[in-house]
Amino acid sequence: MNLSTALMELPLRQPVAIFLLVLVIILFTPLLLRRLKIPHIIGMILAGMVVGPYGFNILERDASFQIFGQVGILYLMFLAGVEIDMFNLKQNLRKGVLFGLISFTIPMVGGLLLTHYILDTSWLTSTLIASMYASHTLISYPITARFGLTNSRSAVISICGTVVAVLLALVVLAEVVAVQEHGVFQWFRILRLFGLLIVYCGALYYLVPIMTRRFFKSVNEPVTQYIYVMAVMLLASLLAQLIGLEAILGAFLAGLVLNRYIPKRSALMNRIEFVGNAVFIPYFLIGVGMLININVILKGWNVAWIALNMIVVALVCKWLAVYIAQRLYGFDKVERMLMFGLTSGKAAATIAATMVGYQYGLISEDVMNGAVLMILGCCAIASIATERAAMKLRMGLAEEKLKHETGSKRSNARQLVAVANPLTAEGIMKIAIYMRHPKNKLPLTALYVRNNDDPANIAMGKNALQTAVKVASAVDVKVDDVERYDINIATGLVNVLKEKNCTDIIIGLHRKSNIVDTFYGSMIEQLLRATNKSIIMSRCFIPVNTVTRIVVVVPPKAEFETGFRQWVTRIGNLATQVGCKAIFIAYKETIPYIQGVLTAEKYTISHEYREMETWDDFIMLSNRIHDDDLLVVIGARRTSISFSSDMEAMPTFLSRYFANHNIMIIYPEQFGAEAEMPTPIDPLSATITSNPSPLLLSVNRWRAQFSDYRKRRSSRRNRIDI
Repeated sequence: MNLSTALMELPLRQPVAIFLLVLVIILFTPLLLRRLKIPHIIGMILAGMVVGPYGFNILERDASFQIFGQVGILYLMFLAGVEIDMFNLKQNLRKGVLFGLISFTIPMVGGLLLTHYILDTSWLTSTLIASMYASHTLISYPITARFGLTNSRSAVISICGTVVAVLLALVVLAEVVAVQEHGVFQWFRILRLFGLLIVYCGALYYLVPIMTRRFFKSVNEPVTQYIYVMAVMLLASLLAQLIGLEAILGAFLAGLVLNRYIPKRSALMNRIEFVGNAVFIPYFLIGVGMLININVILKGWNVAWIALNMIVVALVCKWLAVYIAQRLYGFDKVERMLMFGLTSGKAAATIAATMVGYQYGLISEDVMNGAVLMILGCCAIASIATERAAMKLRMGLAEEKLKHETGSKRSNARQLVAVANPLTAEGIMKIAIYMRHPKNKLPLTALYVRNNDDPANIAMGKNALQTAVKVASAVDVKVDDVERYDINIATGLVNVLKEKNCTDIIIGLHRKSNIVDTFYGSMIEQLLRATNKSIIMSRCFIPVNTVTRIVVVVPPKAEFETGFRQWVTRIGNLATQVGCKAIFIAYKETIPYIQGVLTAEKYTISHEYREMETWDDFIMLSNRIHDDDLLVVIGARRTSISFSSDMEAMPTFLSRYFANHNIMIIYPEQFGAEAEMPTPIDPLSATITSNPSPLLLSVNRWRAQFSDYRKRRSSRRNRIDI
């Protein structure tokens, strides 16, 4: 059979033609239905009905749709787990579990009674149909993602409730099948299932993070990391099926355990969202549409009557559950509508129950067709309700933001990133991106300064800038790459800082430092003298997304510095993106100010506070900072309010006790006139670039030794413990 003949036959069986048609549907369906105000999710389902076997029979639901569709629903649940804010999840976990129980119980009990007496079915069949009402699928979740509401409390509670409701519904389905096969209800099956669930969750919780951290430390290539993430998702789904659970639960749990290793603004996250939203999820929606046979309504009013009853019972029961949750939690009507939209859609679990029930003879063909029509009706109403609620909620949040907009420069900071080596450029760029506010649309400046015309240095600079642009482009961050020639590298940095009106300069800290007076390097010493802008120095031996804790050491009176709010928000952004705990070690008087900034800026991060009495207390942290921690030290210039004589020995402490740790040193922005930047030919430059006197070095060394001895031999009970 030649190609032209194959293309003329329906349904299409030529692989390229099938895939081309699917891509055309994915491309044009949202564009055509947007004018009709129809959600694109419903558009995909309708398109599947039209081209499917019950429509024009252009495509059949072959193995490709089964595979891609199955992966699509797994992808949907996986994204829900990855994108969820873990801090919000922990804060609303009890509410989510309670809502899941309510969302399961009301449809289960109400559906059981109404189905038995209205549709005149047996108690076993009624139980099976009620499990369809009790379960739901986050089919409208992409709508909340599009409006940026995935971490709203109503969305988080709905996602958590979905897991509970689906789990219980699948348990009911398994027991219905067991009773149909064996004729008796067996409690030990339920106990065995929950026992296996506990073991399964424990294995995922403890083993997957260990594997992921080791893999991400050794492999930094985004494509390889993406393949690893997909493999973990599919493995978790497969293991869930092996113990008798639904694969979607495994995918969701895989998303939760991988959550903190996939920063929201990263190339890996972009790839996960792109592939899912472009291919797998649309495939799943089109496949759902192919299951719907609209012609069954024409066969008689019985199917239509069954479908109408199922739709009404399913939606009313879910609305009652949401209404009760709203009254319990004090939510407003918009949040109630969003929860209703997210929890009223039917797909994966309902399809599974329908097919299993028909296979075992528990439901008739009319009930099966009615269940399929129920899926269509519930998906349509769920999508419309979710989109309207999400739009209102988004507009409300925008208005509130305008009313309470702070002057913290969160979203208009201009960052200057100094790159010097292609091997370190990627890491320093990622730190800069993670520390900037997600709403910041200003371009990031990547700068390479050279002081000679050596071809090797020129080539290294171009490669470093190309790497920086590549990293930023992967997360849709604009970059101004600048190459500058200057005899003094520090002078070049300061001049570009002024020309671009940047608020921060982010630079790498050299990795091997054994000499105290060169721990920072002469260039950074010059920068500290030449500008009062924020300077952030970073040295990480591991990928930033594998950091487990951020330990921040804050000097006394830091709250009085101009850049206090600025660096706190930078730490807040970093902890949010990385998804790890932030521990602030500060003086008693400073802690409330840190709390105030985090609260005012609405950072939902896991954080703790530890009090310290003297600045050199952080010597004691050397044995408590792990290889996977990031130590952040807030410095102070000599003329600043928060500077004290104890801080003169900070380079000594860092070099001696933290030489092998991941370190970030932040010198906040401060008031005062910026000094003129001297050049190497200026005689005055000797006061900056020259080394300290031997006497000063000896005094600092003796001071450090005495402090170390005093700290380690002290019997104080209030030592810092993290």
